[in-house]
Amino acid sequence: MKKIAIAYHSGYGHTARQAEAVQQGAAAVAGVEARLYDVTQLNDAAWAELDAADAIIFGAPTYMGSASARFKEFMDASSKRWFARTWQDKLAAGFTTSASQSGDKLNTLMQLMILACQHGMIWVGLDLLPGNNSSQGSVDDLNRLGSSAGAMAQANADQGADAMLASDLKTAARLGERVAEQLLRLRP
Repeated sequence: MKKIAIAYHSGYGHTARQAEAVQQGAAAVAGVEARLYDVTQLNDAAWAELDAADAIIFGAPTYMGSASARFKEFMDASSKRWFARTWQDKLAAGFTTSASQSGDKLNTLMQLMILACQHGMIWVGLDLLPGNNSSQGSVDDLNRLGSSAGAMAQANADQGADAMLASDLKTAARLGERVAEQLLRLRP
């Protein structure tokens, strides 16, 4: 059984809901187990599980154009693993949520990608064409925000996580599924 860890921070519940969708997508692939890790709750045992995972999918809300400070604390805390090359050659991917349509979410995905690359990990992007980019498109399209680097979601600042668009959650699920598929392809 291949193991995928989903390491995320969620300030208001939106990114947690996105993380759950990523988990569901990954776990839907036979031979893969996916587990959620709130990076603000990590203990030694959880760190050891991240170290033992075959892939780590990173998720952070986008606040003020970058990953949340709580996720940045996790990034900094991973430096012992960076030095020891503990995560080298694991697969990695990322997702983010912000209230604005753009919200500079690409910058957060780039932060997550750079973190993975510094660790020597292999980044897996999203394999969906951009949705909602023609007169025939709609907010119901998968990848409606048009990201290739990872899954993006937009959640209204005045609504809870239960109001997130199904298309954004389905896009997150596809990211999890894609990482699981690539894991089985590259590490049979």
